Amino acid sequence: MPKHEFGIMQKEPSFYEHYDTYEPQKYNCIAVDDDFIEPIMVNLQGVDCYWHTLQREERGLAYCGITLIPPKSMDIFISIMLSQNKKEYTHLIGLANQARENEKYIIHYGI
Repeated sequence: MPKHEFGIMQKEPSFYEHYDTYEPQKYNCIAVDDDFIEPIMVNLQGVDCYWHTLQREERGLAYCGITLIPPKSMDIFISIMLSQNKKEYTHLIGLANQARENEKYIIHYGI
């Protein structure tokens, strides 16, 4: 089953950095089955993000790429998952809460 991976970036990305390499271990990523991400992709289109670099502002997750979710987007990101009322989002909600509390970015590796 395809999985998406999410981790907290301890260092804030710089404007000129590009994130094109799959490095989930670097960010202690947690995995979420695509069965739980694909159904909320439309909702996630309301989340301000960056795809691969801070030079590319987008909305929603890069489904097959790398997404940088900024601290300012954590509230809406968390509320989308909470609205699903499913235990499968528990770890991701916890990760997003931790990122929000510490004003950190989340990195997402798509399928």
